[in-house]
Amino acid sequence: MANFWIRKPLEQLLAQAGDSEKGLKRTLGAVNLVALGIGAIIGAGLFVRTAAAAAEAAGPAVTLSFIVAAIGCAFAGLCYAEFAAMIPIAGSAYTYSYATMGELVAWIIGWALIMEYALGAATVSVAWSEYLNQLLGGAIPYEWCHSPFESEYKVLGDAIARFPAELAEKAKNGVLFLNEEQFAALATDLKGLVAVQSGMINAPALLILLILTAVLIKGTKESAMLNAIIVFIKVAIVLVFIIVGFQYMVPANHTPYMIPEGTPGHEGLFKHGWGGVLGGAAIVFFAFIGFDAVSTAAQEAKNPKRDMPIGILGSLAVCTILYILFSHVLTGVANWTEFKTAGKEASVAYAIQTYMKGYEWLGTAVTVAILAGFSSVILVMLMGQSRVFYSMANDGLIPKVFSELHPKFRTPYKSNMILFVFVGLFAAFVPGSMAGDLTSFGTLLAFVLVSAGVLVMRRNNPDQHRPFRTPLVPLVPILGIVICAGMIVAIDPFTLKAAFGWMVLGLVVYFTYSRYHSKLQN
Repeated sequence: MANFWIRKPLEQLLAQAGDSEKGLKRTLGAVNLVALGIGAIIGAGLFVRTAAAAAEAAGPAVTLSFIVAAIGCAFAGLCYAEFAAMIPIAGSAYTYSYATMGELVAWIIGWALIMEYALGAATVSVAWSEYLNQLLGGAIPYEWCHSPFESEYKVLGDAIARFPAELAEKAKNGVLFLNEEQFAALATDLKGLVAVQSGMINAPALLILLILTAVLIKGTKESAMLNAIIVFIKVAIVLVFIIVGFQYMVPANHTPYMIPEGTPGHEGLFKHGWGGVLGGAAIVFFAFIGFDAVSTAAQEAKNPKRDMPIGILGSLAVCTILYILFSHVLTGVANWTEFKTAGKEASVAYAIQTYMKGYEWLGTAVTVAILAGFSSVILVMLMGQSRVFYSMANDGLIPKVFSELHPKFRTPYKSNMILFVFVGLFAAFVPGSMAGDLTSFGTLLAFVLVSAGVLVMRRNNPDQHRPFRTPLVPLVPILGIVICAGMIVAIDPFTLKAAFGWMVLGLVVYFTYSRYHSKLQN
């Protein structure tokens, strides 16, 4: 009879970490790891989710949402750093859970990490497609850069005059494009005057996934070098936006700072006031998922005991400061209410082009930097997912093909190729907003279990050597659990139901396949 709570012996994990001849190549230093974290953190979360969180829940107080999310991440990050230094092998939260809470919990978190990394990569590739089309002036036909579940209303000629002035002004060349939400808000009879465009496949999203998968198969060192170049470019552009945008801030845009109770469209606990700040934190939390991706590269770090804590906590600190400054400037340049309808994924470029006259070139530069930045996020997400698969396959919980290394490059190339198909299907056919919220759930669940794992490991292995120790135990892990669990509760009900369905599917896979093939069970 299977023992679902069987734990992987720490000695076995440490022996695995010491076997560098057969496993993944150790090529990454502390600087590479910090750059890897920044590469994964600064991307869709900053350029897309900031405006979404302001419009949907927090208003100008989205800066406080970032602080709340960062505090939750800091507690979880300290716990990750202890594990990553102590157990320097691939697999991240999955591996830590296997050593502390047993196989079933490890499987659950491994399954949740698929949601985090794979759907994270899909979400960002959809945003990449949006920005590419904007840079090209809308040259890509709608049906080739949107999922089949998305549609747009195309209003032609004289009909535009029947729309409110603020919308009519946005018409270009006698054509006005509206999303479904905007069109539904206009109780206007426009039969025969409106054309509906529907998506078919998001081809650009598929293309960037294919290119980055090829880079990952080539090698970790090459991937890290490309990532470092991209990180330099996008951090420079973020700093330029903060410095230049500061001069265009309007104090009235920050008043009131939180969305007042009773604001239309903001009924509900997590849509206004301090509840809205927490709701906003659940949305922007997606922006912080990169730092835990650093821990998946532990088996490829040259000196993991020293460098892993630096990579995890260093990248988290740098990005938190940039996030707070960026969100403060963005909501000061454009009023948060505009982000409900204007810009959407291209909200930063919208704010620059509309309010920062004379700096239109910066809008183009931001778009280029965002494209590069999104590329690094996708790269690290795909890398993290393939490393989790690598560990799970080594343990027998998923098919062996996911742990097979390339004879020359020593990368899990078959896993990368299968992952491209899986992520590509999501990117090509599922709207980005849906995948983004599911990613936040997977991340938060991982953070809760890693924080709990530190408590368990301290009790079960109190004398184990810890190159980095989480401070103030049990306070820090408990706060990590409470804050991250609170943000899970604040996620919208539809996403929670979808996540529950995904986890149920994961349990079906475990009980029908994984438990019978588990090396530890056998």
